[in-house]
Amino acid sequence: MLSPKARPVHSTYLYNVHNLLSSKIDPKLLEDKVRGIYASLMPREETFAKALYTFDIGQNDLTQSLFLNMTIVQVIAAIPDIVNHFSDNIKNLYSLGARLFWVYNMRPIGCFPQILTSFPSAKKDSVGCAKPYNRLAQCFNAELKNALARLRIEFPLATIVYVDLYSALYSLYTHPTKNGFERPLVACCGYGGKYNYGRDATCGETISVNGKNIMVGSCKDPLVRVSWDGVHFTEAANKFAFDLVSSGNFSNPPIPLKLACHPR
Repeated sequence: MLSPKARPVHSTYLYNVHNLLSSKIDPKLLEDKVRGIYASLMPREETFAKALYTFDIGQNDLTQSLFLNMTIVQVIAAIPDIVNHFSDNIKNLYSLGARLFWVYNMRPIGCFPQILTSFPSAKKDSVGCAKPYNRLAQCFNAELKNALARLRIEFPLATIVYVDLYSALYSLYTHPTKNGFERPLVACCGYGGKYNYGRDATCGETISVNGKNIMVGSCKDPLVRVSWDGVHFTEAANKFAFDLVSSGNFSNPPIPLKLACHPR
């Protein structure tokens, strides 16, 4: 998790991440490295069968497609291929001995300042989130959930948990005050506009305003804010979501995190 008090330097995250999409990572490349120069740094081989493998996928794959000018319909059409690639990676890990999988679904991207700023004409829901983009996330999540169900049938000796991070985080938008947060749709570290977000004024950058250079920095109290930089959540929001999902109440099957670490 990113510290809400961190002051990040400029990065090319928003522009180059589509070259490193989660669905395109080749496990064979990782395997070759593990057996190469990193071999002495790795745990014993049998340790990997006892490890819990966590996955957080979908956000970059879908949002970067949107910023490459694909329509929502086109992105939805690509979802099965993205999820199939992910399923293949799970199968590859299983063949290498992995047995415990904890898979987060996609966040409510329609509530992100980045999306709200970039697509201002999108229809909003009752809390101000962009409905078409949350529906896109829900389409991805449905495909992912079904894929994991198929993998459980194919690999009955594995523990494969689908974690509904979407619902846990969406509660921060429906009941922010109740959960100790405020201004959930506004970025903490950003500059400009209704949502305090601009692609040309991202967190940590130095920008010119009325002839004066200023650094885009943090809001006064990140501990009560949901969005850190318009794309990522604050540490406080991440902790809130983790406390919910680790209980198992947002999981299918409903296995708490501490029990998911135990092989069958």
